[in-house]
Amino acid sequence: MRLRPTALAVLTAALCFSAQARPPVAAPAASAAPPGAQDGIHAETGAQRGSVRAASARAASVFTLDDAFGRIQDTHPDLRLFGNQRSVLEAERDIAAQKPAYVAGASIDNALGTGALSGTKAAEVTLTLASVFERGGKLDARRAFAQSRIDALAVDREGRRLDLLAETARRYLAVVAEQRRIELAEFDIAQRKRAVAAARVRLEAGASPESGLLTAQAQLARAELDRSRAQRALLAARQFLAALWGERDPGFAAVAGDPFALPQVQDATALASLLERNPELTRFVDQRRIAESRVRLAQTQSKADVDWQVGLRRQQENGDFGFVASVSMPLGAAARAEPGIRGAQAELAMLETEREAKGLSLYSTLVEAQGRYRLGALETERLKQDVLPRLERAEKAAEYAYRAGAISYLELALLQAESVAVRRQRLDAALDAQLALIEIQRLTGEPFLAVTTAPAGATP
Repeated sequence: MRLRPTALAVLTAALCFSAQARPPVAAPAASAAPPGAQDGIHAETGAQRGSVRAASARAASVFTLDDAFGRIQDTHPDLRLFGNQRSVLEAERDIAAQKPAYVAGASIDNALGTGALSGTKAAEVTLTLASVFERGGKLDARRAFAQSRIDALAVDREGRRLDLLAETARRYLAVVAEQRRIELAEFDIAQRKRAVAAARVRLEAGASPESGLLTAQAQLARAELDRSRAQRALLAARQFLAALWGERDPGFAAVAGDPFALPQVQDATALASLLERNPELTRFVDQRRIAESRVRLAQTQSKADVDWQVGLRRQQENGDFGFVASVSMPLGAAARAEPGIRGAQAELAMLETEREAKGLSLYSTLVEAQGRYRLGALETERLKQDVLPRLERAEKAAEYAYRAGAISYLELALLQAESVAVRRQRLDAALDAQLALIEIQRLTGEPFLAVTTAPAGATP
């Protein structure tokens, strides 16, 4: 059973990543521009050429989700394995399509005997040709059974392909998440540096003790540690993504994507109607065909085959020839075939129960994913609209008040920590929503596109 063409592009819109989006943060090795990269159009020719080459190299290092999907579909051994399996099944189909072989034989009777049968004159030479006449449509049943297994292979491959694309999207999302965490750490470092500068001014003016400056410097060191941890985690996430297509060293420095771009999705009832295209359910259609073919194949065994043999016999004594023929057929074929028929019919009936159980399991997973997505999207939007604007105004007011000596460093540090915590909470909520969206797309085969996409590199 073939899936809709949109299923062939499923998950391409996962995470709503734009292939043209600027990466939020480059990898550590590519984050800094080389000297001369910011020169104007009237800069020296050599520096200008170097700047253009550096910019081109950085642009080439940007990796998109489509790039990852392409490498998976081209190189992953799990997908190539289906080609080998198809060759095996086609060979088995060709074997099943063969008719019973003809058997040629020769026999000599009454040779090298004693008495009246001594010598070669009493010998009889018989040449025979034998085969089996199949009854009950066994040949057609074997062909249908072998072909049904080949047809089911396409759905199995599509299911495995979607699973690999979903895993690719999850690993890609992990890379984007670490890039965003580096951005968040940079934001924290910037505000901690401002706090250190303000604390130094107050210390030099005698308005605060040295402990305030030391505490601010310690908080700055912790923020820098968070950045180093995120950079290490980014390297590990890139390697984990590249491992999907067998690369030991990732050939990209950064990936493009905005985890805060969350599209509208349908409710659980509407999404449930899309489950029918899921390969885990569509495979039951092919499994039913296989089971029905197996039933027909078992039923053909109730018709006994007829063994026949014809030949020509020559008597050496007088040189006469005679025609010989024989026919034989086993008895009780219907009784012997009956257990196999019962087993094949029971397997066919069991498929309906298995499909019902799988449908309930997929629906439960879909409902849970849709709920997580709605919750994550709501939390992300509310934090952006209601919480972050107030915190940003509070940060500016607190920094001004600290410089003026109206509040202590402890109050400023608590507010800065809260600001970072809220931004981290918003990022975690968006990432959880994106993971739920990937699962929804894997289950339904439906790509969801965002109406608007936040620009990459926006405030975390």
